[in-house]
Amino acid sequence: MQLNLAVPSPLQYFSSLVQSDTHFPLLETAVCLAQDEYPELDVEQILGDVDQLLARLKRRLPGDAPELQRLRALNQFFFRDLGFGGNINDYYDPDNSYLNTVLRTRRGIPITLAVLWLELAMGLGLNARGVAFPGHFMVKVNLPKGQVVIDPFNGQSLSREELAERLEPFRQRGGVGDEFEVPMGLYLQSTPPREIISRMLRNLQDIHKTQEDWPRLIAVQDRLIVLQPDAWPEYRDRGLAWAAQGEVARAVADLETYLAHAGDALDIDAIAARLAELRQGPR
Repeated sequence: MQLNLAVPSPLQYFSSLVQSDTHFPLLETAVCLAQDEYPELDVEQILGDVDQLLARLKRRLPGDAPELQRLRALNQFFFRDLGFGGNINDYYDPDNSYLNTVLRTRRGIPITLAVLWLELAMGLGLNARGVAFPGHFMVKVNLPKGQVVIDPFNGQSLSREELAERLEPFRQRGGVGDEFEVPMGLYLQSTPPREIISRMLRNLQDIHKTQEDWPRLIAVQDRLIVLQPDAWPEYRDRGLAWAAQGEVARAVADLETYLAHAGDALDIDAIAARLAELRQGPR
């Protein structure tokens, strides 16, 4: 019998990690996103580096430390001693989405800082989760006396009033009146790992679209389609990127897939017209 010893591609490796929601390795999946940009990245080394940080943190605490003491020790260690924080100088640098770089520079965006913080929090036995708060990813910890919501960009604990203040611009933009106000608790629901990875990829998607960096955008779209195969707009976006690259056959296939599932989406006429142009070829 012949053994297949071929090393999986970064996309194949990613696919193997995201098969199940029951066993979804958030940190490993988040780390491997950087393999498109850093092909030689050793994911196991990065995971080992995080394990070492956790071991250092645990040595600071007695085994029976109460939850609040563990949370305070974590925030002291992560935000003050290690100096993790937001990259305010270059917020839209793609490296802010790559955990290998965030670990090295100690600078990132809220969601990447949150993924690292959550790994340490859960390693301490804290009941911590990510929160897809509008416009700014948060983390929360459930303690015996209540819930703490933290901004991973700077380590600030946020009161209910401060959260409402941050939410107000999004409510105004959506035209939500007071009589239809959504309870704050709905904005603070736990975000599943699959959705966290999706949000990380969409951050990269926005950057590459803005820069018209089609090869990098296509790599991100490949991962989004593996992650959420029924998210039909991702096929549309990949198809348009293929078209910009001059890969007509691939563009046509993706745009056909989108139109077959788009229903009454507002852009179907525009996409159908673009598809017709591609089929006709250059004139």
